[in-house]
Amino acid sequence: MTGAPPPGPREPFSAADHTIVLSDVHLCEAEPPDERRPLWKRFKRRDLFIDDCFARFLSWVQEVTDGSVELIFNGDLFDFDSVTVLPEEPSFRISWLERLRGLNPERRKSLFKIQRILEDHDAWFAAVSEFLRAGHRVVFVIGNHDLELHWPSVQEAVLTALDPTEEHRDQVRFCEFFYVSNRDTLVQHGNQFDAYCLCADPLHPLVKLRSEPRVRLPFGDLAQRYMLNGMGLFNPYVEETFIRSTWEYAKFFYRYVIRVQPLLLLTWLWGAIATLIFSLREGFLPAIKDPLQLEERMDDVAARANSRPGVARALLALSAHPAIYNPWKIARELWLDRALLLMLAAALSFQAISTLNVFVNISVWWMALAFAILLPPVLFYARTVNSDINNMERVIHRQLPLVARAAGVRRVVLGHTHRERHIGIEGVELINTGTWSPAYHDIECKQPYGRKCFAWIKPDPAGDGRVSELREWKDPGSEVFLPDAPPRPRLPAFDLRRREAAPAPD
Repeated sequence: MTGAPPPGPREPFSAADHTIVLSDVHLCEAEPPDERRPLWKRFKRRDLFIDDCFARFLSWVQEVTDGSVELIFNGDLFDFDSVTVLPEEPSFRISWLERLRGLNPERRKSLFKIQRILEDHDAWFAAVSEFLRAGHRVVFVIGNHDLELHWPSVQEAVLTALDPTEEHRDQVRFCEFFYVSNRDTLVQHGNQFDAYCLCADPLHPLVKLRSEPRVRLPFGDLAQRYMLNGMGLFNPYVEETFIRSTWEYAKFFYRYVIRVQPLLLLTWLWGAIATLIFSLREGFLPAIKDPLQLEERMDDVAARANSRPGVARALLALSAHPAIYNPWKIARELWLDRALLLMLAAALSFQAISTLNVFVNISVWWMALAFAILLPPVLFYARTVNSDINNMERVIHRQLPLVARAAGVRRVVLGHTHRERHIGIEGVELINTGTWSPAYHDIECKQPYGRKCFAWIKPDPAGDGRVSELREWKDPGSEVFLPDAPPRPRLPAFDLRRREAAPAPD
């Protein structure tokens, strides 16, 4: 096999010999080193960038494939929410909160953020540009962390960075929330099944706040912006870095936090409150729509996704219900419910001892005893609360057969969860490509989390359609993905070698 492009005219987007899908790269600006805080946002340092690794991956793809290659970035390629750098001479107003946690998703500010990402990842874009000029195609499916790609000017900035010839500009496509490859594979980021991270209206993602249009961000993105951007010792791409037991938190606080961010609890508290307020404020705003262009908008979205308006409507109908309509649910995910109960226990203890002190002169230390009596019910409640975020995979598995039926496919490729999967559910093949993000188990960023996986959908050697593999990039070369543990019960592994025959017509 060779990497030469096929002779003659290029195939239309509806056809593809080879499809390569990866997701959750999370390109962001480089964090400058800080001698006083060497581990602060260590995961964003330039020495951990994957640009050169990805360039070698694209070269390998062209070496092992013949014919056209369709490269799909399935959401969260860019992480606008983690960009906290500010312009030196801004041409727009910057609020005090933006100075602390990053710019809002307004057009000019989103354009500044993408330009900063492009500057810090010039090698990455050079590799994609070379791939594009070799005669292949590139598709961007928008996820939840790169919702600001909805701005046409931001898309144009990305296209300009790719520097295609006029002949190759039409080989790049941006899709709002899904894409159908070669009529056999649905590619969707997966955040639409997540009540905390979905785009409430992918066709009309803008809202107006103080007369300024902005992209409506979901709760999960606002939590990263207002909480995690101020908690630089926590890696936002690995759940276990901020979901720990009490003892683990105590060790982590003593070893790292007390010297760098001793007031971490206050940072978390005001960040959580800001997340709750902004989630509810933006979540209930009406979307900006042109009532005279509704059908044209739907037709355009479906056409760029190689699909029909009816499929787009069906997939939208299968999206999760936004969590912002249940404020207590959001407060629970932010741990504000437990903070409220602790403050209530402290207030009741103070009130009880104050009242008793009217009749009997007692020490104020008795309030500690009253608080200790009220604490066990609070701890018991805290132990019974389970995060709904961890149940998202179950939602996907439950919806998958209907999603595949709506799109008219037997294969669905997702991302979002950062967990590699290649399984079958009720005859539908499900692939999750995991993450290429700077995710690490440890704060020193020496123990990588996950694997750099990609889906490779290619012609069946038997000549019957296309077959797929989930592969891990080993740099150089790749290996077929093998899970470390068998799938969970009730989710049997899919026999990829067995192709079910279509039922005969009556």
